[in-house]
Amino acid sequence: MLVKEKNDLLTQTGPGSSMGKLFRCYWIPALLAEELPEPDCAPVRVQLLSENLIAFRDTEGRLGLMDELCAHRRVSLWFGRNEESGLRCPYHGWKYDVTGQCIDIPSELPESTLCQKIQLKAYSLVEKGGILWAYMGDPEKKPPLPEFEVCNVGPEQRFVSKRLQECNWLQALEGGIDSSHVSFLHAGSLASDPLFRGAGGNKYNLADKRPVFEVVDAPGGLFIGARRNAEDDQYYWRITPWIMPSFTMIAPRGGHTVHGHWWIPIDDERCWAWSFDYTPAREITKEERAAMKNGQGIHCKYVPGTYIPLANKSNDYLIDREAQKAGIFYSGVESIAIQDASLQESMGAICDRSKEMLVSTDKGIMLARRKLVEAIGRLDEGGGAPPGVDPETHKVRSASILLPRDQEYKDGAADALRVNPGQPHASV
Repeated sequence: MLVKEKNDLLTQTGPGSSMGKLFRCYWIPALLAEELPEPDCAPVRVQLLSENLIAFRDTEGRLGLMDELCAHRRVSLWFGRNEESGLRCPYHGWKYDVTGQCIDIPSELPESTLCQKIQLKAYSLVEKGGILWAYMGDPEKKPPLPEFEVCNVGPEQRFVSKRLQECNWLQALEGGIDSSHVSFLHAGSLASDPLFRGAGGNKYNLADKRPVFEVVDAPGGLFIGARRNAEDDQYYWRITPWIMPSFTMIAPRGGHTVHGHWWIPIDDERCWAWSFDYTPAREITKEERAAMKNGQGIHCKYVPGTYIPLANKSNDYLIDREAQKAGIFYSGVESIAIQDASLQESMGAICDRSKEMLVSTDKGIMLARRKLVEAIGRLDEGGGAPPGVDPETHKVRSASILLPRDQEYKDGAADALRVNPGQPHASV
């Protein structure tokens, strides 16, 4: 249970909010690089942390992220002309560069200095790993760029997608660090999805539905270990790293690619669910990439021309009650991503955590909330950069591993949880 005051604290991320200030300490995914594919392409609307912004790539390929509305008559610059190193408002021709600086007002006399006084709020936007990253905090405290392993492998070794999720970011994140639901909600997909099936560890998920959770601190957040019984006096461990504020990596399965997420607030009632697959030791095969593009694994099919899931709240997530009865899909919803989204959205736009009843398998969720509250408190007191800002803390891996029952996973899996470039993940 979380009292209303703390629930509000963690779920509100708009300008001036405490959680919003925390998010603004980090580089966060804003757009896929494919959304601004070339110089002078069409601008893109961006909503992040309850701010309405516009992004564009100028003639020289420089990236801009600034207030959506023109300073003159508050027209949306989404209608703007991206030309000659700037974005020009089509209403009266005012033009802005990638820093938000007004550089031309055609109606003013040549000697006018009005342009120099007009500056839209703008943020840093940088491309890395197929993602356009935004930093929306104090420019004097801008950290180095992220060093998540998925961003450092070649494009042939990764696949990144995003989808709209119609609920607050926190309940989506909490699903990402909850390994216990896999034995139920995703049971059918473990056997049928080409990006999951055939892994030896699947049998432990299906046989032992009472995982024991052990959570340990990591420099950037937590390692959340879920322990299940295995043969030969061993435990099967699935270890999920959570790096603040919202990065999670799913424990790998057999020789499959590794999956993970960022959960990024659009506003307090919607978020972007960013999903990635990668492998550090080989290229993603044509068959795997085709499956990802087809919405399998942790990805989804879209309403054409959008990043809105094809199966969504408006069509009851295309639930199939016959498939549910037959055990093909535990909830009757087909896609792993939508299996999660459907239930997380069913909690309401912002879950009322004052009415929940947590149990032992929710230990990771409880400790993550505590770390977020503590980080907010330290930030409000001027305590310096919060955990997860330092890119060295991004160099972690998830792992699925068999260990002797008398060995602590934090010791037995220590090497497996560190990035080792070019070497595969520890995976069962």
